Amino acid sequence: MMGEDMKKGHDARIGRRALLGWMAAHCSAPALAGAATAAAAPRGAGPRPLVLVVGDSLSAEYGLPRGSGWVALLEQRLAEQGMAAEVVNASVSGDTTAGGRNRLPALLQRHRPTHVVLELGGNDALRGLPLASSEANLVAMTRAARAIGARVVITGMQVPPNYGRRYAEDFAALFGRVAQAEGAALVPFLLAGVADAPDAADWFQSDRIHPNARAHPRILDNVWPVLRRLLG
Repeated sequence: MMGEDMKKGHDARIGRRALLGWMAAHCSAPALAGAATAAAAPRGAGPRPLVLVVGDSLSAEYGLPRGSGWVALLEQRLAEQGMAAEVVNASVSGDTTAGGRNRLPALLQRHRPTHVVLELGGNDALRGLPLASSEANLVAMTRAARAIGARVVITGMQVPPNYGRRYAEDFAALFGRVAQAEGAALVPFLLAGVADAPDAADWFQSDRIHPNARAHPRILDNVWPVLRRLLG
């Protein structure tokens, strides 16, 4: 009986060696690794959403207590709603669409986001930069993000009427035009309910340019419905 058991064990070892030899001959190492990963991953599981926010001072918590800006509040809301999404805030105070365009390729490569929020353009207007350049930069950023499979949200901005009616209208319109042409989602006006509120002065810091901490939950409420639909 013992001899028979030993023979069975020997045959089993030969069988395993034969199977391993066949796999080595017919399957590449990456394929085997991929098969192991696929076997370990639950069915229907996709990548964890990562939201990359590329913006200026309106998203970089300029003049605010840390954690009170709309991007930080977005992280809190996602957690409260049980949505396993990561948020990376790559906003820089004073940035323009040209600056964002230059920074974006490295950010996309580093973070591989599933969603990108582009909150840029206000400083272009403040500096009187050509609107055609601002539009071209937003188009380039949108295309770069979509090229890696990310879904894009563009946040619209407006300027005060003292810039001139024609300029203000053309500036406000370029965000929607880019979003429509490039298949991006649009937040029509990031500061809706803040900059156009009857008591607008109460929603801004002393410089009258940057929203205060009270305003940022409202800013998030402008972004949230659009982003939430894309997150699924």
